[in-house]
Amino acid sequence: MANPTKSLVFIVFFHLFIQISTAANYNVISFGAKPDGKTDSTQSFLKAWTSACSSSTRSTINVPKGRFLLTPITFRGPCKNKITFLLNGTLVAPLDYRALGDSGYWILFIKVDGVSFVGGTIDGKGTAYWACKNSAKNCPPGARSITFNWANNIILSGLTSINSQQTHVVINSCNNVVVKNVKIMAPDQSPNTDGIHVQSSTNVTITGSTIKTGDDCISIGDGTKNLFMSDIKCGPGHGVSIGSLGKEANENGVENVTLINAVFTKSDNGVRIKTWPTPSNGFVRHVIFQNIVMINVKNPILIDQNYCPNHQSCSLQSSGVKINDVTYKSIEGTSATSEAVTFDCSSSSPCSDIKLEDIKLTYKNKTTISSCKNIGGSSIGLVVPETCF
Repeated sequence: MANPTKSLVFIVFFHLFIQISTAANYNVISFGAKPDGKTDSTQSFLKAWTSACSSSTRSTINVPKGRFLLTPITFRGPCKNKITFLLNGTLVAPLDYRALGDSGYWILFIKVDGVSFVGGTIDGKGTAYWACKNSAKNCPPGARSITFNWANNIILSGLTSINSQQTHVVINSCNNVVVKNVKIMAPDQSPNTDGIHVQSSTNVTITGSTIKTGDDCISIGDGTKNLFMSDIKCGPGHGVSIGSLGKEANENGVENVTLINAVFTKSDNGVRIKTWPTPSNGFVRHVIFQNIVMINVKNPILIDQNYCPNHQSCSLQSSGVKINDVTYKSIEGTSATSEAVTFDCSSSSPCSDIKLEDIKLTYKNKTTISSCKNIGGSSIGLVVPETCF
């Protein structure tokens, strides 16, 4: 039986090919952009966007080979048509990290519908910023490399993102997003360089992507519904994480999240759910982690409802986030620690309906162990380490 998600992705990209072939073309060089990596091309890109956005027909913004320097830039909608941003070159941020300011964004798409961002490389030049953060100096908040806010029907395909100051790709308050065949890279000690962050969004698909960063490969924030991830390579990094959740008392939940066909290599975590130990009305439910290989991963399977990074002044309360109906199926490989499965759930809102099926995780060719607190569930088939609930 054909995979309906793969069929949908094929249909989406077939239509994208037709759109590019028939669209009006706006080359940023024609608007004054210089491919030398030194001349600020921000205004030229904005002029190309304005022309494409106001066109009554489908449009393509063509960025040819070369390096184009951009300061913080906002591509704002709504537009009159669908736009393809065809990147054949490289977009580079200024070497001086302070030039990206305090907005938190480098490349921002806001209130757009039907935008496709295809190919190319974006280089956030984050090295100097990370050095500032690691030295405990008074640093700006840092910029996310590419962000989609309040956007619908978005395609992000074939992009390579390197050395973002902070998170590489952000999908916030969006509907119907496809992220396909992206490569994301930053050193394993670069702070807060998450690969892809999804939040307050519905119907997001992430496939065929390789992510190597200093933080979560994919992080999933509150209000995320119907997120499908497949064929993901993660590591180094902090794994695929739902959360952190529950820091606020009133928070939208996370539901219908699926990760299949993934490989984690030397990451700090594999599949993780993390919540703050504070009262909250949030929830996590209907989650599937399936067909996953772990290669020397420190915490292959982890639920942490006492998440308190850097030993902040967390209260001695329990998490109010309710975790229910989470399935771990066909997960195998090696753990970097003897404890391969950790379920540290809330005492006030215990985890329920947690299912383990066909799990085989070893540590130095030996059997691993599991740890459980405040959890209920079941196991099917061979489960190593032995189930502790």
